[in-house]
Amino acid sequence: MNDAAPAPTPAPAPRKRARVRAPELIGKGGWLNTGGKELTLADLRGKCVVVDFWTFCCINCLHILDELRELEEKHRDTLVIVGVHSPKFVHEAEHQAVVDAVERYEVHHPVLDDPELATWKQYAVRAWPTLVVIDPEGYIVAQHAGEGHANALRALVEELETEHEAKGTLRRGDGPYVPPEPVATDLRFPGKALALPSGNLLVSDTTRHQLVELAPDGETVVRRVGDGEFREPQGLALLPDGRVVVADTVHHALRTFDPVTGVIERVAGTGAQWWQGSPTSGPALEVALSSPWDVAWWQGKVWIAMAGVHQLWTYDPATGTVEVAAGTTNEGLVDGPAAEAWFAQPSGLAAAGDRLWIADSETSAVRWIDTEGAVHTAVGTGLFDFGHRDGEAGQALLQHPLGVTALPDGSVAVADTYNHALRRFDPASGEVTTLATDLREPSDAVLVGDDIVVVESARHRLTRLRLPEEAVTVESVAHRTRREATAVAPGRLRVDVVFQAPAGQKLDERYGPSTRLLVSSTPPELLLDGEGTGTDLFREVELNPEFTEGVLHVSAMAASCDDDPANEYPACHVHQQDWGVPLKVTEGGAVRLPLILAGMDAQA
Repeated sequence: MNDAAPAPTPAPAPRKRARVRAPELIGKGGWLNTGGKELTLADLRGKCVVVDFWTFCCINCLHILDELRELEEKHRDTLVIVGVHSPKFVHEAEHQAVVDAVERYEVHHPVLDDPELATWKQYAVRAWPTLVVIDPEGYIVAQHAGEGHANALRALVEELETEHEAKGTLRRGDGPYVPPEPVATDLRFPGKALALPSGNLLVSDTTRHQLVELAPDGETVVRRVGDGEFREPQGLALLPDGRVVVADTVHHALRTFDPVTGVIERVAGTGAQWWQGSPTSGPALEVALSSPWDVAWWQGKVWIAMAGVHQLWTYDPATGTVEVAAGTTNEGLVDGPAAEAWFAQPSGLAAAGDRLWIADSETSAVRWIDTEGAVHTAVGTGLFDFGHRDGEAGQALLQHPLGVTALPDGSVAVADTYNHALRRFDPASGEVTTLATDLREPSDAVLVGDDIVVVESARHRLTRLRLPEEAVTVESVAHRTRREATAVAPGRLRVDVVFQAPAGQKLDERYGPSTRLLVSSTPPELLLDGEGTGTDLFREVELNPEFTEGVLHVSAMAASCDDDPANEYPACHVHQQDWGVPLKVTEGGAVRLPLILAGMDAQA
């Protein structure tokens, strides 16, 4: 036995990490949430900074906003989160649209409006969302793409705090966030609407986290529903028993509301977000969901537009079960059997006899599924083409539609959200027309007699229109996504997904490979070799010399667990991201395509 005091354990030396000077943050749209002050990196010196490259159409970006809230609050005196809004769609480059989105999604940190992607290019970002960590001395120390990095960020911020406190380079105190003045309106960014049997209208008041029942005039508030039960609710559907099922989007759940008794009950989802490897069927309250955005009663079940994982699910109230109905979780536009179809953030549903109409927002498409489970596309071509063009459906264009409404004549009205328009697709003629313009981010519509009531989300109101007998004439416009194509050489191309497990973690290989890589392309003929799924985070692909451009789709997942031999049940974390990389094949282009999932590219 030794009674001598043990020698103090030396503090672990800081990990050596790459240090790259962070480029300045610049954007033509200027700064939001700073009280009018223009920020520079020099203003942030002494703070840990997380730069969040996001765009408000992107469900994964919205997930990141929620992931960051706890970190932001816990380290408010040492950490500054800066959003850099980097638009995909033309509408997202409008400054007022960014102002609206910052309020809509309750972003409580400074946001730089970068409509020309200037800072995106300076930081060589390739995907939404991407997070870049800058240390208190102004150096980039880590980069993460996709979701699931909250724990890694927490550990890194705590490490940076300790390191820079010891060096005297950490500055504590309030950050630069200045909240905007609140605005009083009855609705705030309403999402979806439903006509109740009483004749009243029920609206999901998304930013206020409530449902609002309105009188038939669409303006008089009858009652507000929910006090803490909902978080950014969206879709509403009437069940045969008179209850309303609600897509409780940020809570990743379905709830029912009984208009007679006022009772609210969770009927599906655990409250946690679904991740790759989680169950895809089973008892509804034991299976996780992911950002359910809309719901519809069809074929004896509740169909769910599961925006967070690019799928359709169903909930069966009779058996209390949920299951995947269509989609693979891969993001894109692929028709065919339900189990093989690809969606991209389905956000609107409408039942119409033998069809379930779908607003597939990220592909700017209207699609439908039949009673045999086959998925079809009526309007839309893919992730990168959008605009406002009427005419024959094969060449017509939409821009990020969020809602669909079945009309009595068999056609479907489309809330063409980013075009601020109500459109119509007629299956009988195969034509797309415009019913109304000068709306503001319409997100849904509901039939009331001979009228159609449109949810004007960004005007915070319902707007009643008479269904027109003649279409509105609009000037055609076509767009492609604002991202520049990556120049690659013809022939062989090495795709490297960079992943470094966070400090104190290691890849979880107890039950087999802990990484997954899926590679495909649009058009499919772009790849002669290298398509498919594997467990390595790199892939040699061969490009078809007959194509000079296309899109490479890469989906990566890595699972890491706490590296503690004494812990039999270590905490594990899933990191995942999908990239759609526009390519331009040209002599002298790159022969390697690095995609950072987490860490820094050693070959950069």
